[in-house]
Formats: sequence, C-alpha cells, structure tokens
Amino acid sequence: MTPQEIQAALEAIIYAADEPATLDQIAKALGVEKAEARAALDLLVANYQTDDRGIEVRKVAGGWKFYTKAQHHDVVRKFIKSLQPPLRLTMPALETLAVVAYKQPATIP
Repeated sequence: MTPQEIQAALEAIIYAADEPATLDQIAKALGVEKAEARAALDLLVANYQTDDRGIEVRKVAGGWKFYTKAQHHDVVRKFIKSLQPPLRLTMPALETLAVVAYKQPATIP
C-alpha cells in the first residue's frame, strides 16, 4: 500500500468503528507493522488539527475516534435540536424494540 492508501484506509477504519480503534486493530486491518500504523496515525491526527477542519482525531479509551472540534459544539447542538420531528417511542414500542434487539422471541403476555 502507498502512504496515501494507508492514510485513506486508516481514515475509513476510524470513521466506521463503533468503538475507539486501537493501534493493534488498525495495524492488523491495514496489514502493516505497528510502527508504520502509528506513523500514519500521527500524520492523520496532524492533518485534522488544522483550523480548516471541523472534526479531529482523538485518542480515547486506548484507541482513536473522530470528534467534533470544541469550537463547533454550539452549531452542532443547534443543528441536532432543529431536526424535526424528534423521535419519540411509546413504552410498549421501546419494550418491543428491546426484545428484538436482544434477539429473543416477541410474545404477547
């Protein structure tokens, strides 16, 4: 892989991960040594620290994850609150959703 391909793949991995991506996971997924993955990660973090970016890559809980930069929190909060309509579920709907989420059979008591 070229350095540009590694950067692109690294960015995709961090974006797609539900939990912070660890260095071991990243190196294994990219098929490179930890030192090479760490160098690519350091470069990616530096690229996102510029003022013209709205997000950054932070180390948290032993891995890396994308976060909104602090100076944009108010705008993002305003955007999220402006989404219409807000999603509201009834208690029975939430209970049904919980049962389905845990892959248990849904039965009526």
